[in-house]
Amino acid sequence: MIDLFKIGFLTITLSDVIDIAIVSFIFYKLYTILRGTVAAQIFIGLLVIILVSFIAQILNFRAVSWLLRLITDIWVIAFVILFQPEIRRLLVLLARNPFFKVFAKSESHEVSDVIADASFQLSQHQHGALIVLIKSSGIRGFAETGEILNARLSAPLLTSIFYPRSPLHDGAVIVNKNFIEAARCTLPLSQQTSVKGESLGMRHRAGLGISEQADVISVIVSEETGSISIADNGELTKGLSKDALKRRLNKALKGPEKKGWKGFIEQLKSRN
Repeated sequence: MIDLFKIGFLTITLSDVIDIAIVSFIFYKLYTILRGTVAAQIFIGLLVIILVSFIAQILNFRAVSWLLRLITDIWVIAFVILFQPEIRRLLVLLARNPFFKVFAKSESHEVSDVIADASFQLSQHQHGALIVLIKSSGIRGFAETGEILNARLSAPLLTSIFYPRSPLHDGAVIVNKNFIEAARCTLPLSQQTSVKGESLGMRHRAGLGISEQADVISVIVSEETGSISIADNGELTKGLSKDALKRRLNKALKGPEKKGWKGFIEQLKSRN
């Protein structure tokens, strides 16, 4: 590799510059994802430990290096434990990238039509509903918290499930392709309790929470107002019409237009 310049006894090559640039970019993106959370402070602390350890090795401080080595030997395990929610969110973002979806089949327009029709009917009667549509990876763990149905998807079946006197109306319905996989499922609640100053109920927080942790899209019908909302990629959009809901579902199930790593990087930026 070509030598670029020297700093004292250190020779800097082109591969060193590329290596440093890649590591810096990874640390920067991790910080932007963690920014605003308690984990961000811990992340900065770990960076300080790594920097001090690197300096100690250069200056040949054996005692300090030995002490820091004891810490760094367990920091990987500590990192996984402390940043478990953030690591899961990062992996979900990777799974959502179109670069990794070349072999995944998208949902048909029929699914969007059925969901939109059922949501509009439920909205007209102010029957609360929470419908989770799987886009790529399954959520079997959450499906198993409810009643497994594996029934053919249809608007009458959805409206029947969410009828207030139905034993399955509480919880969420999980839709996988053209089938209702399970009903009365329990979902994780989002840490967000309000959006644009408006408080969120349990149904909206559950729909938002599952969209933060898995590659899914949630359709929420408010029992109080009949308003239709959609949660996708940790973002909640409220007050949708039937046609607007159908367009959003079609777009979400087909995936973002931008392909490859450029689209992935822009997804990461949009999370900040």
